[in-house]
Amino acid sequence: MKTILVTGGAGFIGSAVIRHLIEQSDHTVVNLDKLTYAGNLESLNGVDHNPRYNFEQEDICNPLGLQRVFRVHQPDIVMHLAAESHVDRSIDGPAAFIQTNIVGTYTLLEAARKYWEKLPQDKQAQFRFHHISTDEVYGDLGGSPGLFTEESPYAPSSPYSASKASSDHLVRAWFRTYGLPTVVTNCSNNYGPYQFPEKLIPLIILNALEGKPLPIYGKGDQIRDWLYVEDHARALCLVAAEGRVGETYNIGGHAEKQNLEVVQCICELLEELAPNKPEGIKHYRDLITFVRDRPGHDRRYAIDASKIQAELGWAPAETFETGLRKTVEWYLENQTWCERVQDGSYRRERLGVGA
Repeated sequence: MKTILVTGGAGFIGSAVIRHLIEQSDHTVVNLDKLTYAGNLESLNGVDHNPRYNFEQEDICNPLGLQRVFRVHQPDIVMHLAAESHVDRSIDGPAAFIQTNIVGTYTLLEAARKYWEKLPQDKQAQFRFHHISTDEVYGDLGGSPGLFTEESPYAPSSPYSASKASSDHLVRAWFRTYGLPTVVTNCSNNYGPYQFPEKLIPLIILNALEGKPLPIYGKGDQIRDWLYVEDHARALCLVAAEGRVGETYNIGGHAEKQNLEVVQCICELLEELAPNKPEGIKHYRDLITFVRDRPGHDRRYAIDASKIQAELGWAPAETFETGLRKTVEWYLENQTWCERVQDGSYRRERLGVGA
């Protein structure tokens, strides 16, 4: 039994990690989250009353707050997921990405290092700092048939991916310079339950159900490797427990799809699962709308996940087809969660503001 500190645990991937840890292990979990717009504690309903679950509302940029959390909870593992992560938002306002993803990671690394240096030798040897990153740091594969490996050079294209690349470099520097036992993972596009509806798949599902346009950038020919979030959570917990110190592991879903193809698949599933369409809509696919492409849009990402499979025995349990069906079914069955996110009531109530 260990104590695991998860930063960003009220976010999409972080909440999946915490649900997995509480439901599938005996570990104690400390959820550290600032609760920005994308942090939703309702994503942890069902595990948040477990005696092994603890919540700390704290900013990773606050060194004194971090020192207190480390002192009080004495974590054995840090899983660092707290980040600004939406590319469009990074283009409109990059400052928050620099602050959270770079300065925040530095502040957390320093808090972890100072805590780790005072641990007994046996505890030092067992401690891990697991930094969770993205395949977007590698840039654009373009029309190349290749895959991103752990040795691929960094070539980030957006303020978001540049800030994540910076944080990756900081983590590796703290390992090399100070000996802090770190491990890094870079994942492909996640999808699944509890994803904030600014992202492609939940946006398309919810827009379709309301009869709104289904926006697709450019021609919709951008290719992404899609990873079901619960498969990702399982991989992250495995790396945190068994990954080799100083190593990087790429995590992918083996599911390359063009964005247009993803939207068309969602439309087909909704025809089956939600046949009662909004008034005036004959087919969901008729709502597809092509919009101007965003600046610097990468053409293709694809992950070579052979290292984590060979070393740790991980492989995705879900295909894109099974994972997408589960995702669409979840959004259809959890309309209250969706409505509270869309109308902002999940935040207003948390802040003590009347809905």
